[in-house]
Amino acid sequence: MWYAIISEDNDNSLNARQGARQAHLSRLTDLRDEGRLLVAGPHPAIDAAEPGSAGFTGSLVVADFASLEVAQDWAAKDPYTIAGVYRSVAVKPFKLVLP
Repeated sequence: MWYAIISEDNDNSLNARQGARQAHLSRLTDLRDEGRLLVAGPHPAIDAAEPGSAGFTGSLVVADFASLEVAQDWAAKDPYTIAGVYRSVAVKPFKLVLP
């Protein structure tokens, strides 16, 4: 089933984000290569694709996991979570309707 992982950043998280980015992307790439990633990306802090020093306010990942517990475990082991980028992480079942 699909699960949405909705994360909110701590204030001033840009440096921690940059430090953990490669490891974070590696895990997402693994999901993609397994055919389990629907979408992933950050929420820019300003209305710009590249927000520069303004950074990001959080992230969204929608991926296929065997259960809610497996999705929660995956989110808990995210390098951004471990590095303290996120202040909160919510994992919710997601029903794909479109496209």
